[in-house]
Amino acid sequence: MAVRVGILGATGAVGQRFIQLLEDHPTFELAALTASESSAGKRYDEAAKWRVNTPIPDDVAAMEVGSTDPADVPDDIDLLFSSLPSSVAAEVEPEFLEAGYVVSSNSSNDRMAPDVPLTIPEINPGHLDLIEVQRDERGWDGALVKNPNCSTITMVPTLAALDQFGLERVDVTTLQAVSGAGYDGVTSMEIIDNAIPHIGGEEEKMETESRKLLGSFDGAEVALHGAEVNASCNRIPTLDGHLESVFADLADDASPEDVAAAMREYPGVDLPSAPEQLIHVFEDNFRPQPRLDRERGDGMQISAGGIQATERGVKYNCLAHNTIRGAAGASVLNGELLAQEGWI
Repeated sequence: MAVRVGILGATGAVGQRFIQLLEDHPTFELAALTASESSAGKRYDEAAKWRVNTPIPDDVAAMEVGSTDPADVPDDIDLLFSSLPSSVAAEVEPEFLEAGYVVSSNSSNDRMAPDVPLTIPEINPGHLDLIEVQRDERGWDGALVKNPNCSTITMVPTLAALDQFGLERVDVTTLQAVSGAGYDGVTSMEIIDNAIPHIGGEEEKMETESRKLLGSFDGAEVALHGAEVNASCNRIPTLDGHLESVFADLADDASPEDVAAAMREYPGVDLPSAPEQLIHVFEDNFRPQPRLDRERGDGMQISAGGIQATERGVKYNCLAHNTIRGAAGASVLNGELLAQEGWI
């Protein structure tokens, strides 16, 4: 039986990715689109400046865009995907939760709230049980689940694979694509022939979200992982695909071969949007590369390579498609997990 879903903030860059990923989905039926008041009441193809590299699905193009208000969303929607700006989501998402909707959100607000699951299905699916705590504490009939920041989700699966060797400290430098800033986020005059050595708020997100994702849940709260995480985040002139250089200090001796095997063998999940293998490890030290490898696993696979020993552990590079695995695809995967686990 189809799960009826909607998208909050459907006309933006991530909202458009949601539409692309939900086309022909085996479980989800797209039944509602919302946007700002300036778009409400219009056909979707009139309201959205479509910029995704596949055409707007015909049925979606003809859909009417509603306002982002619980009163304007059909009661029979089972799940909402949110791609709202965090400042808007902080105000609007609680209204939908109080109205009884389940929301799988890509927005950054509340990711570190102690009663909100921050989830990657392959890494910490058990954290969904925080929903019970959330409902008790907030009195919501609905439920809120978050996926992490696009740079965090690129690195954390590789760290989860390393945790068996006693993960103690992580230092990471990111080379992030311009699409991570949204369509209007970085002007051509800023980024062409250039690199921008700071992304506001990004470093803190990586440093805190990583520890929550890798933390342990005792049924009442998540204890953050003990590893220290330090990030330096940079914008470079690639379109899609965040490339990251990671230095991981380990308590146990682990050779590059041990680390490569741990990454390759890290288990995936049986969900429609999940890649068959979560992490692809390259033997070629010149890979992964954004242009060549961001579409692996339909944009949902993590790539790693260049694994080398250091005095305290290992260093390596990792890559993911930032608007698919790092944004809309992550929310869709969380939605699939919610459905599989009976939360919707």
